[in-house]
Amino acid sequence: MLFFTSPIGLGHATRDIAIAEKVKQIVNDEILFISGGAAYDLISKEGFQALNLYRPPSFTVDSGKLRNPFVWLMKYIIYYKRCKKIAEEVIRKASHKHPIIVSDEDFASIAVSQNIILSKNILIYDMVDPTANTINDKASRLAITSTYGNFKFENNIGETHFTSGFLHEIEKKMNRSMRHLINKCDKVIIPDYGDNKANLVYVGPIVREVKSERNSLRYNFGLTRKTILVCAGGTDAGRHLIQKSLEAYRKLKKRFDVDLILVSGPNLKLDDSNDFYNLGFVDNLHEYVYASDLVISLAGRSTIDESTVYGTPGIFIPIKNHFEQEQNALRLGYKYEDISKLERLIEEKLELSHQNPILNSRGAEVTARIISELL
Repeated sequence: MLFFTSPIGLGHATRDIAIAEKVKQIVNDEILFISGGAAYDLISKEGFQALNLYRPPSFTVDSGKLRNPFVWLMKYIIYYKRCKKIAEEVIRKASHKHPIIVSDEDFASIAVSQNIILSKNILIYDMVDPTANTINDKASRLAITSTYGNFKFENNIGETHFTSGFLHEIEKKMNRSMRHLINKCDKVIIPDYGDNKANLVYVGPIVREVKSERNSLRYNFGLTRKTILVCAGGTDAGRHLIQKSLEAYRKLKKRFDVDLILVSGPNLKLDDSNDFYNLGFVDNLHEYVYASDLVISLAGRSTIDESTVYGTPGIFIPIKNHFEQEQNALRLGYKYEDISKLERLIEEKLELSHQNPILNSRGAEVTARIISELL
């Protein structure tokens, strides 16, 4: 099985590790990951065979706001074309040995695999419209359609919205190509709750399994007080959120007996301080999410899912003008402007008790079984 993991951030890698671990429990099939950067490092550290081939463009983020989104979109299109060449070389060399292509939001590999007759392709995709409760709520406004036999319907899947005005015409063309690829996939795995239709399969949140009790983790991590976890993902885009979180924490620390752990990620280097714990990059972030009393993060999907499944209260501030993060945050009632209310939000959240984890969340296992059935 070839597993193409988007290297933009670390969320794709973390959930793909969870899926791969479950696949190994079901079938004895070789898994080869293709990714890049910090995502490659994380996957390799978990013991999986991986190729470090992708080099994604970086966002330009200033004060928590995405700048020049159209420039980034153009860089992404160039990156996509490069990835298609890389994916084509990998797939053509290995298609006889790996007839299944799994892609976590890497459309380049999906595009290549759909031109290879012997290959089956599975897409993991989480851009679901935040205001829709069922798959049909937005049917009248979305143009994505899937066909299964003679049955046709409109999928409740979102589109990219980085640009506006006449520039959006280029983005609309990209979205049409993306919809075409989605429609042709053998399966589209959506890590959310919803009604399965045609090639869409809603599996629920996909998170890594926590194998220790929460109290044991807290003891091992040395957590004795209420603990805030601040994490910024796999890029330096969270610098502004970290700074604002530390400002709010230092004010609250004068009134509350509370600690703060900072996980800044692999690309953001910050000075140490005596009033918080700076861990830098950790490969077991999910365990820290479970052990903490509050998570403050950008609105990346994987951290949100981990917070939800593990029962840890969270504050999720999106990058301004990053449509996907803004959608994720909207579902939880947050927006970028809430960054100015962090002190009050933290105080409110710390009053909440840690909830029981959702032990029946089986997104990784369900996805692994879908993959194994196509092997």
